[in-house]
Amino acid sequence: MGHLLLEPDHHGADTGTPAPIRRLDPRARLLAALAFAITTVALQTLPALALALAFALALLALSGLPARITLRRMAMMDGFILFMLLLLPVTTPGTPLATLPFGVVATVEGLRLAVEIGLTANAVILALMVLVGTMDPVTLGHALARLKTPLLLVHLLLFTVRYVDVLRAEYLRARQAMRARAFRPGSNRHTWRSLGHLVGMLLVRALERSERILQAMKCRGFTGQFPLMDRLAFTPRDRVFAVACAAGLGALGIVEVTVAHLA
Repeated sequence: MGHLLLEPDHHGADTGTPAPIRRLDPRARLLAALAFAITTVALQTLPALALALAFALALLALSGLPARITLRRMAMMDGFILFMLLLLPVTTPGTPLATLPFGVVATVEGLRLAVEIGLTANAVILALMVLVGTMDPVTLGHALARLKTPLLLVHLLLFTVRYVDVLRAEYLRARQAMRARAFRPGSNRHTWRSLGHLVGMLLVRALERSERILQAMKCRGFTGQFPLMDRLAFTPRDRVFAVACAAGLGALGIVEVTVAHLA
């Protein structure tokens, strides 16, 4: 998530002059990200998808994030789908576009589908990085709870973020102990058995730690729910943002219908 790579967004904290998006209520940002993702995925015409990517870039400009670093991280995501995008033009039947070596034929429909997927993925990921990735995990969890997300999922998110580093430190200590005993990984039965024991030990230790944490929380009055932030409140700024998002999504729909009608 972006919050692991970027400065946390402490909503309402005094951090000088935060970027416009970071001054918005976290719930408004979550709802805007969800609406944008659903609308963008539903688009099928290239002009509408290009406009959606332009909107995501506009949000990036309003977020205060370093554009070069953010786009570089988005390019890392593109690396995971690049192989699929390269295969689509030669695996999708349709009108021949070009003949590649070994008699492989690329089609217009396959190229168009690859461009559609690329635009959709980049627009959605960039919007999520800007609107959601700049929140710190606690603010994200409290915003989800305020939006009536099941509390079990919210608690799971908060505990996972809190203790993932603890489990990682436990794993590193175990690996260091294995190296101190001259363990060298390889493709053999001893290696797989040792790694299986390592995973099992981590699961046992995680279970024991979770029981200790639960008992400690109960001793401190934990009743199964976390107290939520009281300072979350919609402001006129959030209403303006909601209207602007609705207008932008409406424009995407208009472009989609118009282009599809003219095609």
